[in-house]
Amino acid sequence: MSKKITLVKSLIGCKDDQIATAHSLGLRKIGAVTVQPDNAATAGKIYKIIHLIKVNEVK
Repeated sequence: MSKKITLVKSLIGCKDDQIATAHSLGLRKIGAVTVQPDNAATAGKIYKIIHLIKVNEVK
């Protein structure tokens, strides 16, 4: 399975490491959507910026 991640809040005013995490997921602008594998690395990135994103399961 994988996760569909959408950036719903702006990265302006966020810490540099949170911005870097969002960019590593491929999220640069509000409304950007990416599909990532469901593994430990992705789960850690999601946890770090959970207040900025919306996550859905993709089968």
